[in-house]
Amino acid sequence: MRRGSVLLINPAITSADRARFPLSLLALAASLERRHDVTIVDGNVEGDAVALVLRLLLQRRFDAVGITVMGGPQLLTALQISRAIRARGAKPPIVWGGYFPSLYPDVAMRAGYVDYVLRGQGEASMLALLDALVGTREFSDIAGLSWRDGEVLVANASAPFEPRFNAAPLPYDKLGDPRRYLVKTFMGARTAAHQAAVGCRFRCTFCGVAGMFNGATALPPAQRLDQELAYLKNVMGADSIQYYDHNFFDREADMVPLLEVMARHRLPWWCYARADALINLSASSWKLVRDSGLRMAYIGAETPNDKLLKSIRKGTRSEQTLEVADLCRRNGVIPELSFMVAPPEDPEGETERTFEFIRRVKRVNSEAEIIVYIYTPLPPSRVPNAERLNIAPLRGLDGAEVQFPQTVEEWAEPRWIDYACHADAPWVSTRLRQRIHDFVTVLNCRFPTVQDPRNLRVPRSLLRTLSAWRYHFRRYDRPWELYASRNAIKLLDPRVSSL
Repeated sequence: MRRGSVLLINPAITSADRARFPLSLLALAASLERRHDVTIVDGNVEGDAVALVLRLLLQRRFDAVGITVMGGPQLLTALQISRAIRARGAKPPIVWGGYFPSLYPDVAMRAGYVDYVLRGQGEASMLALLDALVGTREFSDIAGLSWRDGEVLVANASAPFEPRFNAAPLPYDKLGDPRRYLVKTFMGARTAAHQAAVGCRFRCTFCGVAGMFNGATALPPAQRLDQELAYLKNVMGADSIQYYDHNFFDREADMVPLLEVMARHRLPWWCYARADALINLSASSWKLVRDSGLRMAYIGAETPNDKLLKSIRKGTRSEQTLEVADLCRRNGVIPELSFMVAPPEDPEGETERTFEFIRRVKRVNSEAEIIVYIYTPLPPSRVPNAERLNIAPLRGLDGAEVQFPQTVEEWAEPRWIDYACHADAPWVSTRLRQRIHDFVTVLNCRFPTVQDPRNLRVPRSLLRTLSAWRYHFRRYDRPWELYASRNAIKLLDPRVSSL
């Protein structure tokens, strides 16, 4: 079998000054390099990624083009790149992987420009697919692969979960100058993105991670994390870390060795976490957390409605949100609490109750960051074990069952991009959408985010003063003066901006 060659593409999803390491493609490259040659194109840092891709395809031979695709804005750029490759008559098969094709493989496979879909983790499946494309391996025995056998769409058995920590270190050199991905944040001047663990053991019905990993998770060996942090800190010059683990804090016994490593490196960090996991940490582990420099933890509070928390299989209670807000305050950690408003059942009532609960959180910990999203769950058919859970159909404002898109082009329409970004839903009225927008504006001006790395002491003070009366009297409607002031300052919105 000859050595193959693959072009891996990260379609643009953010601006170059906010770009983070394309970790999924680096993980793929680490697994593929022992048998195949890998080239990476990151659309976030390339001025014209389409032109670069087409030029590379003219200059050399590739056996496949792999594109990572999330729902939302990245779907548009993935679609543009894929169409451009096909329009130029380029021959390499196009392979889609990542969250969108894992959740909607049939939708992706119906697109004329997608030849193969990799569902779930892609490392082992992509390696096997490349082996098949350059050798004699059969497509039918590649786990996690969706493909065409003539005119028939075939979905092979799902691939088993693999920790992936046996692969070589991430090949940062394939990104050209990897130091351009170290960005200024509120934590440091050179913040690096990293992923230590993969997966999440919880199965929340609204979460794409649950749909992709189905409750599997794996933490890295402490030695592996030590090596990775040493490289980022001592070789690359990182002074802080943004962990993209799906859920950083797992079982305490497994976390302690990792926290000990992080305490030695003392790199300020941000991560995703759960309220119950933080509450259940022992005093000694919390000391390690403090020593390691945890600055902020993004915690899914979701809703103050315990019945709703149970129905979405969150596994936490609303009182734990208040408890973790206080616990973080006492330990010098900022909790970044995300809430989902406007669920299909009683969207207006649930939204107003969530607003009041957010005010309670702020009384417990005024430094708590608050992120407000519209509740946009997975389509019921994409929830793991949906039949057993007996999930009710989602209905729009007219009472009719919501019909989710059946093509990539439909998912790329503005209303469905908004759905993927938790910005709108078919059951949300124009009035309620405006009400949410107004509340968030008042809240963000009364408590401006600390995540903006710019020195905005005077403008932040002005925003707090201007918004104080509205917040105190709950006069959220049409805060035109705050819109103008916020826009003039260009206040960072953590909902749509990375750290």
